[in-house]
Amino acid sequence: MSETQRRGPKVELGRRLAALPRDKADTLLLLIAALMVLAPHFAHLPLWVSLAVCATLLWRAAITWRGKRMPPLWLLVPVAVAAMAGVYLTYRTLLGRDAGVAMLTLLLAFKLLEMRAKRDLFVVIFLSFFVLLTSFFYSQTMPTALFMAATIIVLLTAQQSFQYTGAVPPLARRLRTSAKLFLLAAPLALLMFVGFPRVQGPLWGMPGDAHSGRSGISDSMAPGTLSSLAQSDEVAFRVRFLDQAPSQNQLYWRSIVLGDYDGRTWTRVPRRRGAQRAAIAISVRGQAVRHEVTMEPTGKRWLAPLELTGPRFSVPGFNVRESDEMEQFTMEPVARRVRYAASAYVDFQLQANEQPENLKRWLELPHGFNPRTLALAQQLRQAVPPTANGQPDARQLSQQVLSMFRRDTFSYTLQPPLAGRDMVDDFLFTGKAGFCEHYSGAYVVLMRAMGVPARVVTGYQGGEMNPLDGYLTVRQSDAHAWAEIWLPSHGWRRVDPTGAVAPERIARNLARALPAPSAFGFGQLIELQNDPGSWLAQLRFRYAALNNSWNQWVLDYNPERQRSFLTELGSVFGNWRSAVGAALVCALAWLLHWRRQRRPAAPLDGLYQAFCRLQARHGYARRPDEGPLSYAARLRDMPASADKHAAMETFLTLYGALKYGGAGAEQRTASLKTLKTLLPLCR
Repeated sequence: MSETQRRGPKVELGRRLAALPRDKADTLLLLIAALMVLAPHFAHLPLWVSLAVCATLLWRAAITWRGKRMPPLWLLVPVAVAAMAGVYLTYRTLLGRDAGVAMLTLLLAFKLLEMRAKRDLFVVIFLSFFVLLTSFFYSQTMPTALFMAATIIVLLTAQQSFQYTGAVPPLARRLRTSAKLFLLAAPLALLMFVGFPRVQGPLWGMPGDAHSGRSGISDSMAPGTLSSLAQSDEVAFRVRFLDQAPSQNQLYWRSIVLGDYDGRTWTRVPRRRGAQRAAIAISVRGQAVRHEVTMEPTGKRWLAPLELTGPRFSVPGFNVRESDEMEQFTMEPVARRVRYAASAYVDFQLQANEQPENLKRWLELPHGFNPRTLALAQQLRQAVPPTANGQPDARQLSQQVLSMFRRDTFSYTLQPPLAGRDMVDDFLFTGKAGFCEHYSGAYVVLMRAMGVPARVVTGYQGGEMNPLDGYLTVRQSDAHAWAEIWLPSHGWRRVDPTGAVAPERIARNLARALPAPSAFGFGQLIELQNDPGSWLAQLRFRYAALNNSWNQWVLDYNPERQRSFLTELGSVFGNWRSAVGAALVCALAWLLHWRRQRRPAAPLDGLYQAFCRLQARHGYARRPDEGPLSYAARLRDMPASADKHAAMETFLTLYGALKYGGAGAEQRTASLKTLKTLLPLCR
């Protein structure tokens, strides 16, 4: 068996690839570049579009490999029209982000089947650059940016491959040349990024993006609402504390207060039309905790500030309002990443002097639902003596309910059993398993049934502090629901029924309360990443810190941040315009110096330098004082074949004659061709 047969089909494929004609090799390289451009879109394109694009690329590769003719125009036009019709039927429009991107990807794939002239090649390349930019509509992370940079280098390599008219350098050298071109353009791009006037809005986005689907807290809560959100690892916002950060069990990020209950779903209590807003009595104790929040876009109006954020709370670029229930919201959806500063009091008293008539709406329950729960509430109320003024003792009643959660066999799970019409009855007396939405909802129903004003509050609880950069990351998995009850002379007080069942959820995080199932035997690895001292957790913290820096300094480089940065730059260098101008002059000077250093040698000298490099690899580097003839004399001692010795002798003799003789133009051109022919024989 020969060596080639032992190595198998891989060697055979590599040999056939190396022996491909130049036009075929260049076309396959262009197909690879196009695939790198299109591949990131497969995650969000309809399946039929992805399949059509892949089939088209494979079709074009088969045509190139087998040397077949391109498909006729009468076949391509109906296919393209059918694809456009498919896009319209899928999205009901040809405009907008998703439909536009789907159409562009199909056009790029079909254009690869219609390359009949050299200009078509460049149309494909420039269209590829355009489609490449659309990837940032969907992802702007660091891995995406790095992949886009690699794709640009491959695209540049394909572009320069088509522009060579003579001998083509090896692929590795072309890739290095493209990478150098990319790096040469990087300083100018960085300068433009820092100094070019910013526009308000996301770095990449379209007006329609504001209404596209986003995850986040909803203004209603039904079974499964928060448990499905808690399975998302998406970042909701990041926080940097300027003062001492509160403890984990004090990190309650208040978003929406729910008061209306129809037996299955909790919703907000609508404000009565025409009613005047009453003054809200708030008293605080201690120092405010100053912090800065970088909030991811949600497509919703609701914010989630730390309880209890001060009344002079504002978000740059947004009109912020506040409800009677201390909810903070904007007048338009948050469709871009925003950063705002805030101060919050973790020790506060809210509406301690509320009038009884204003509390009635927090006692309402739907008729005809959950009879067993109502009966239980009556039993608990009868077991607790009322206060001196005949009112139910809300504190004691609350403790009775929380003790029941601790004492009985209740469990905390993301996958509770299905419940019927009387959901609270099924949860309290049958299933006894649920997520925070079940415990907070059942608690509020019981408290209302016992005559205690109560309501559900949704938002986020906790977060993960990164010790490397000091940022607290709050994810969608930190979504939480808790309760508030109203106590005479004390106002609304937070009660978290989940803490009675799963105290680890409040003191640590959801991962500690609900360990992830062992998927494919990686249970120990998942557990390891939750240990802050483990190498895996440290690696995760480093990546999170790097990703946060990317968000802060690249994606969130908005007009305010640009103004602040240039002002600081101006204070350092006196005037930021002078500093930018000086940086530009230095960059141009460096570029001119680099080009002068890299100026290509004359063809004859270039061939001689290449010859010397070849011999240096064999240990016969040319000495600085050696001329061609003395170098040739020394090379005669090199162990090599007779053909190589003859080629080296002829090469150096011809080089000396051209370098130091008086050859004419025609003879010089012919001798240069001979030297090029001899050079491979001198390896």
